Amino acid sequence: MGQLSGKTALVTGGTSGIGLASAQRLAAEGAHVFLTGRNKAGVDEAVATIGESATGVRGDITDERDLDALAAAIRGRGNGLDVVFANAGGGEFATLADETREHLADTFNRNVGGTVFTVQKMLPLLNEGASIVLAGSTSASVGFPSFGAYAASKAAIRSFGRTWAAELVGRKIRVNTVIPGPVETRGLKELAPSGQEQALLDGQAATVPMGRLGQPSEIAAAVLFLASDQSSFMTGAEIFVDGGAEQI
Repeated sequence: MGQLSGKTALVTGGTSGIGLASAQRLAAEGAHVFLTGRNKAGVDEAVATIGESATGVRGDITDERDLDALAAAIRGRGNGLDVVFANAGGGEFATLADETREHLADTFNRNVGGTVFTVQKMLPLLNEGASIVLAGSTSASVGFPSFGAYAASKAAIRSFGRTWAAELVGRKIRVNTVIPGPVETRGLKELAPSGQEQALLDGQAATVPMGRLGQPSEIAAAVLFLASDQSSFMTGAEIFVDGGAEQI
């Protein structure tokens, strides 16, 4: 019997990196996992790594119609929803001097709006005692040059997590935030100009007291903890999985 046996989970942005590792870990612990991504081929590939314990739904968290379709798919299974890992999002480098209205709006639409409306759409489906896990970032706690819009959007997620924890406690729904440090993912590599990917990874690793990047599976372990009854007395909390970057 796994820690999530008989449960139903949702992982947005579940086709690669932290999202895929989390979907795989939740499924391994007995959950049926709905996972989303914007690319159908990527969704299908992710589902194939999990098997019958996963259902893929292509969709964009910034599109209300896609969120409606996702909610309908979960509702159609008939078991409600016990875990939401609101993981989808992203960002690109832009200094204050280079910031544009379009970049700022896109970053907040994805990371903040996408998370807010994903969770909102899932509220009617959440079973009593459900767990919502939000994806934060250490960027929200430090000043990292050229990453201001992304960092601010993740600071908003930290705030929403606390508010939602207070709003949903009456339904015995817990809301916590997992805060990764630098993690070796495709998304991190794609922030670097072509040919400079390894330099970016090495530079990020140098900021971590443990001297290395995290692995998606290590973040997934924390997501599982927050999703399961192992964290039953936690809500409104933040767990840093950052190799000590914000602690030492």
